Amino acid sequence: MTKLSVNINKIATLRNARGHNRPNVVQTALDCERFGAEGITVHPRPDERHIRFQDVRDLRRVISTELNVEGNPTAEFLALVREVRPEQVTLVPDAPDAITSNAGWDTIEHQIYLTGIVTELKSLGCRVSIFLDPNPAMVKAAVGTGTDRIELYTEDYARRYPTDPAAAIAPYRTAAILAQQLGLGLNAGHDLDLENLAYLKQNLPGLAEVSIGHALVCDALYLGLENTIQLYKRQLR
Repeated sequence: MTKLSVNINKIATLRNARGHNRPNVVQTALDCERFGAEGITVHPRPDERHIRFQDVRDLRRVISTELNVEGNPTAEFLALVREVRPEQVTLVPDAPDAITSNAGWDTIEHQIYLTGIVTELKSLGCRVSIFLDPNPAMVKAAVGTGTDRIELYTEDYARRYPTDPAAAIAPYRTAAILAQQLGLGLNAGHDLDLENLAYLKQNLPGLAEVSIGHALVCDALYLGLENTIQLYKRQLR
């Protein structure tokens, strides 16, 4: 079964709006696990506008499923990873001012750079995933970095799905099949929701994990967090 990792960045955004500790990010993560999530995802950015570096430390102490820490491997980010040693690190080429992730890595241009980082992270015991567009050339080049998995950036799929699901999924299916052939594990994430998730799952062979935050938190406002997590898990069965 494909695992659901809940991205709790938006919970931290809500907390930070008032400067106190409501909602409590750590308690929310524990509740997500209790309600059935198989992992917790966080994406600390340099300005700490949502998840703070201390949040990651606090979460590391209590998470009993899997902690997935996403981000651009800056010196500060790598220092945090060395300290907390999460189960998975997802490398994302975010610019410091990016509102959200908006592109995958060029694994050809940055192969030497990524190889060094992947090697260090794996020496720490972390599983490594590289954020990629569904481009076969980038999938092939990812193998050379030594990464364990790739995470397909699914914004384009989500944007095109309402009008032409088959065309929307086609490049992702090609990338997924190629990843399987090359021995790469497969994750996916970005703009996945209750409308498009089941179709993605049905058409991506070997899909190990999805990380979902924004849509899931929005749905939870109306449906409740426990019910929402169960609904998302149902789409992955």
